[in-house]
Amino acid sequence: MCESVNPTSTHSVSSSNKSKEDVKPIFGNRLLTNESDVFQHNSWDHVVWDDEQKSEAKMKTIEQAANALSLEEQEKFENKADEYWDVFYNNHKNKFFKDRHWLFTEFFELNCKHFDQEHQSPDTSLTKDQCDVSVEFPGKKAKYRFLEVGCGVGNTVFPVIETNNNPDLMMYCCDFSSVGISHVKSHPDYDETKCHAFVCDVSDPNSPLPFPEFSLDVVILIYVLSAIHPDKMQTVINRLCRHLKPGGMILFRDYGRYDLAQLRFKDGRCLSENFYVRGDGTRVYFFEQEELKHMFESAGLEEVQNIVDRRLQVNRGKRIKMYRVWNQCKYKKPIHADTCDMKPDACVPLM
Repeated sequence: MCESVNPTSTHSVSSSNKSKEDVKPIFGNRLLTNESDVFQHNSWDHVVWDDEQKSEAKMKTIEQAANALSLEEQEKFENKADEYWDVFYNNHKNKFFKDRHWLFTEFFELNCKHFDQEHQSPDTSLTKDQCDVSVEFPGKKAKYRFLEVGCGVGNTVFPVIETNNNPDLMMYCCDFSSVGISHVKSHPDYDETKCHAFVCDVSDPNSPLPFPEFSLDVVILIYVLSAIHPDKMQTVINRLCRHLKPGGMILFRDYGRYDLAQLRFKDGRCLSENFYVRGDGTRVYFFEQEELKHMFESAGLEEVQNIVDRRLQVNRGKRIKMYRVWNQCKYKKPIHADTCDMKPDACVPLM
């Protein structure tokens, strides 16, 4: 799946990155200007919703929330979240997801060359590691350090390693499913000199990370924050912020409010407002643009991009219209940041 940038969104790309972002992606330029052409293609970009469609979608989610599951049932899905994902990966193994090569169209920051260019700025001295050099950890000698949270079976990890082909890159990846991590480690391209996969629940402060604070250039959050309980999301973002170097970035893409997947949930699947459980026990939240802005900026990060990607997909055979909504964000740790104003958690190396 290749998703596109919405140039009409409220929060646009910052001027410092505009020249790079103006490069048109392969997808994202098919606009529906004549409604009679809707079934001429499989997908249309930058679809604008009218007031009636917005109202109907909102009423649907209100009805879903009115029939939310009991607190006891909600706790069951929270306490057994890792077990449900283990079952998911056992059932699907590595056949469910496609490798996300589209990421490099949307997130040019995943190319190490981007950081070489950044390091040529007058602020070079401020972008170097500020992590505790006395601590031994995997990738300590790496020039670039990327982390993917919720890596699943590695469909982002291996394209990033392959595309960069850079011996100075250490790719960390974690998931709270031990089954998912086992699939990453059994991948024929897994190399411990380039990649460090580990089991971790980032929402749990007692679940250790194998690197110190101020050590990461990039944190990747692709369709993963939505699987975490809403009450824990800010804690997760705060924790990840502390581990970014000054100038480091969080790259985010996830489900948007009123996406088709949200509106299709039937009674008995709503856990709380905009938070649902699928039939297999895995959970998903649907975000609004402004709440993402609030969470990332509350963690001390600066907005580079915050967009809503609205797309109309069609089944031309059945003449069905499907409205999809995603959020895409880039948030940067200030270059002069010495720390984020959050309670620190210690690095406990996983060796």
